[in-house]
Amino acid sequence: MIDAAQLGHRLRSAREQNGTSQQAVAEALSLPRTAITNIESGSRSVSTLELTRFAELYRCSPASLLEVAQQEEDASVVFMRALRDRDAPVLRDAIDRVLLLCREGAALRRLLGHEVEEDLPDHAGRLGKAGDAIRQGEQAARDERRRLGLGHAPVGNIAELLSGQGIWVAACQLPEEMSGLFTHDRRIGLAIVVNTKHGAVRRRFSYAHEFGHALCDRIEPYRITERANAEDLIEKRANAFAAAFLMPSGGIEDQLRRLDKGQPSRKAQVVYDVANDAPSEAEIRPREGSQTITYLDVRAIARRFGVSYESAVWRLRNLGHLNATEAATLLAQKELKPRLDDILKMPVGDAQPPPDGEETELRNQVVGLAVEAFRRGEISQGRLRELAASLDVRSDALIELAEAACGE
Repeated sequence: MIDAAQLGHRLRSAREQNGTSQQAVAEALSLPRTAITNIESGSRSVSTLELTRFAELYRCSPASLLEVAQQEEDASVVFMRALRDRDAPVLRDAIDRVLLLCREGAALRRLLGHEVEEDLPDHAGRLGKAGDAIRQGEQAARDERRRLGLGHAPVGNIAELLSGQGIWVAACQLPEEMSGLFTHDRRIGLAIVVNTKHGAVRRRFSYAHEFGHALCDRIEPYRITERANAEDLIEKRANAFAAAFLMPSGGIEDQLRRLDKGQPSRKAQVVYDVANDAPSEAEIRPREGSQTITYLDVRAIARRFGVSYESAVWRLRNLGHLNATEAATLLAQKELKPRLDDILKMPVGDAQPPPDGEETELRNQVVGLAVEAFRRGEISQGRLRELAASLDVRSDALIELAEAACGE
């Protein structure tokens, strides 16, 4: 049995990970706030009833708060305990198989002398508010991209990248509400599993999310990412990490510059006039409407960084490239995807590649330019029809897409 100080520390950590204040806990448990303070400092004991209520509030089991050596348990044991409330025989078989392969792999590593040192940086930090969690996640992402030498470039095969860091990575069928899970077991090391029921783009984000847990939350023996715990600060931190790791701010700005977007509506320029020994001022104004970020711009960013359309919109919003109204408009335009897929003759689904290779990519480029030119009033519907003939696509579909992308 752990002592009062250890229990108090675990209760405080559980409360902070759930983003709950001492006052809120006190009110939920009908206790004075001073009682919560004393419990967390180890100067007040906790009754069995109080421990049960703490566990319910923090969505964990009373036993997990009292375990003497959490890290010493086998990963399969802690996962089965975590899944105890689920109708999960198939899930248990899948997890067992993944963990079996991890154990076999770890044994082979030891046999071959390929021990993997756990030299991943530890970015754990105390969580107080949602803003703290987001800042910690984004800072960890910047540090990791720097450590891995990624610069501002998109991450390639993320599963391969994580594997190169000594992390076991796998995908199997999980319940729909679960996107992934992470475990830290002394026998097998670090392991990440994502849900094969989700599309390739979502799995990619899940890999990055669980990587965030591996960097920030290794003190826990496991972590399951699901809808039920989405509001936990620990999950917000991992989400912030994933977004910043997959879509670095510098990379987003580079892409916007390539699209000739995202610049201020007015830009003052000062140059030195050597003849008059004085500064010469001028103001540069982009053409009206030219800086508007459109559906096709967001789609291009999402494709470049291998993320979902929605993730790209929210990342642009968080970086200040979109205001709330613009973000809402772009999110509502997600319905344009089937129309664009039809024009490009692309199969629907994240995991399926275009059938025509470079030809499809070229068509995609020209369609994007055509819609942008139409939006700016540089070409007419008649010119769109001519371009549709050259692109070998239905003219009415191209016009419909262009008008919808313009908000008409």
